[in-house]
Amino acid sequence: MEGVSVRNLADRFGTPLYVYSEAAILSQIRRFEAAFSGLPHLFCYALKANPSGRLCRLISSRGLGADIVSGGEMERALRSGFPASRIIFSGVGKTESELKWAVRRRLLFINVESEEELRRLEGVAKRLNKTADISVRVNPDIDPRTHRHITTGLAVNKFGVPPAAARDLFRRAAKRKHLRPVAIQCHLGSQIREVKPYLSALRQLLSLARSLAADGIPLRWLDIGGGMGVAEGEKGELNPETLAAAIASEMGANPLRLILEPGRALVAGSGALLMKVLYRKASAGDGLLRGPRDSALGPGSASGAWGAPGTRLRRGRGGPRFVIVDAGMNDFARPSLYDAQHPIVPAVLPRGGPKFRADVVGPICETGDFVAKDRLLPWPAPGDVWALLMAGAYGFSMSSQYNSRPRAAEVLVSGQEAVLIRRRETLKDLFALER
Repeated sequence: MEGVSVRNLADRFGTPLYVYSEAAILSQIRRFEAAFSGLPHLFCYALKANPSGRLCRLISSRGLGADIVSGGEMERALRSGFPASRIIFSGVGKTESELKWAVRRRLLFINVESEEELRRLEGVAKRLNKTADISVRVNPDIDPRTHRHITTGLAVNKFGVPPAAARDLFRRAAKRKHLRPVAIQCHLGSQIREVKPYLSALRQLLSLARSLAADGIPLRWLDIGGGMGVAEGEKGELNPETLAAAIASEMGANPLRLILEPGRALVAGSGALLMKVLYRKASAGDGLLRGPRDSALGPGSASGAWGAPGTRLRRGRGGPRFVIVDAGMNDFARPSLYDAQHPIVPAVLPRGGPKFRADVVGPICETGDFVAKDRLLPWPAPGDVWALLMAGAYGFSMSSQYNSRPRAAEVLVSGQEAVLIRRRETLKDLFALER
């Protein structure tokens, strides 16, 4: 990673370990800025993808805004240098206290997602004697053709309101002293790899914005959300150049300024989760787990469950084979939640040698605890370090202490330097809040 050996990082900081490349994040920001340079725009980084303070400060220093979905993310964004004037607040379940914080801090706008939320926000702003800038999140009922758990723009999803209801909310807000409509927003989902859903949503938003302008409600911002797909398994990315060209063609000379909310697209490729091989295991009756690198384990056959050296092995009649690593679903939940397929490579690349098919699994007491299924991988030995790639987004941010496992450490690599940006939790940390 940049100029640093990830094997050395694993030795120095332990595993499981999240490592991020500063250069990779900056490269993605430059790529997005170049792609959309022909359009007046603001990128608001979706903090939920990776809220690490050091990464957020790096991103805010490049002039990006922030997309937040909780009071905690609001505090993180402000502490990381995102000015309130570049923060947008989304989410269907904002509490009254969160709305108070948002109104007091004068965020760029608050995304309203229901009639009752609009009424509550008006009440909060009135009691504070302030005016809240708002957007209404439109649910365009568009299928983004992604995993069912990460669709957000279908009528069956909890997010936003239909276009007709959105128009009514805008009209109502425009008549209120303490509310000011300034933007229109939608978000279709995540890991979207086609331009077509974005264009379909954009047409709906533009049509609604023109209708509102005719009603005397001119808006400033048009926010089409994020969700641009990154490479995963055999699926490629939606590159920003293609998306920018399509959006520019559709918007034409429209005076609205564009907002995009990239999260995963900026940070996913910057990160890897380092994990250590603990054991190999085969189903009952499938032979011994021996190989040419196993001399430290004592004498034994070099054949068996993993096959003779130089062979490519597939699942046999004896059932699956497992490589057990020290990273579990509490460290990285995406394979279990979304059937995500992340590349896995050895930290030290072998020269030739056999490969085998196995499930890579963690230590959590759940059958759903796996990193990869039926993956063709180089022959491992206990103690080998493997890197799970494209782990910079929704990795640590979704991690937990399930099974009373302390959460991993995080390291940022810049050139030849590696800096610990979050220490590994200890057993003492597990009990620190208990009384």
